[in-house]
Amino acid sequence: MEYTELLDSGATPSEIQAYLVDSELVPVTIRIPRTLRDSAKEAASLMGMTYTSFVKMCMIEKLSKRG
Repeated sequence: MEYTELLDSGATPSEIQAYLVDSELVPVTIRIPRTLRDSAKEAASLMGMTYTSFVKMCMIEKLSKRG
């Protein structure tokens, strides 16, 4: 099932979150401004999590919201 099919089926945010995290891990490289990266690292540290976990959390939160 694709992400858009999941949305079209009327899945709940919890179902969408489960779909997003239930897969194999893949490496990703993105280019972002250093200040954005450093700020995200600092925010993650303040929340007691890693930078990678922070980025995943932000993506899951955004992708599991409707509208």
